[in-house]
Amino acid sequence: MQKNIEIEIRGPLSKAQYESLITFFTKNGKVKEKKDRILIDYSTFLPGGIESRKKDIRLRVTNGIPEIIVKIGEWGGSEQRKELSVLGKPGEFDTLVEIFGHLGFGKGVLAHRKSRVYEYKDVEFALVEVPNHSYYFEAEKMAHGNEDAQKITEELTKICESLDLTVYDKKGFFEYIAILNKEANGVFEFDEYVAGDFKKKYGV
Repeated sequence: MQKNIEIEIRGPLSKAQYESLITFFTKNGKVKEKKDRILIDYSTFLPGGIESRKKDIRLRVTNGIPEIIVKIGEWGGSEQRKELSVLGKPGEFDTLVEIFGHLGFGKGVLAHRKSRVYEYKDVEFALVEVPNHSYYFEAEKMAHGNEDAQKITEELTKICESLDLTVYDKKGFFEYIAILNKEANGVFEFDEYVAGDFKKKYGV
């Protein structure tokens, strides 16, 4: 059976914690990759807002590779969601933006993230930098279904506790998202979009 339920928990990092974990995971885990990502999160502006949404609809481009990604399930810092993804080819991100715009997705949160990804105790840890703002971590593992998902959530939480990492509760997570949307993220408006904008501005 394919593992298609993404189990993910997140928490805040200070700059010192971020740098310390880079050293720790490099020594004690497996270095996987670095990611430089631009994303448009359309879900924030769908009816119901971010706290009650059950669909996470995004376009993103990571290291030059565009992607349509939809996650189904409740969002809130610690979550169990079904993930659906289709990859495009380099240079196609602007085309995807236009397609989504003409399908009615006219507004989204625009964000830039950089991350270092490691594998530690069979868990994928991403140490995420919000450029010129803050840091956080994501601990992720895939599951078969709900029963498996609950066990994995407990496993992830214990590993984070062993690393002295704080995991966001739902209230703390949404407070951080509100800060990011106010201080770090932008807003994408399709009505103001000119074909080729992302290629011109970001080289993607």
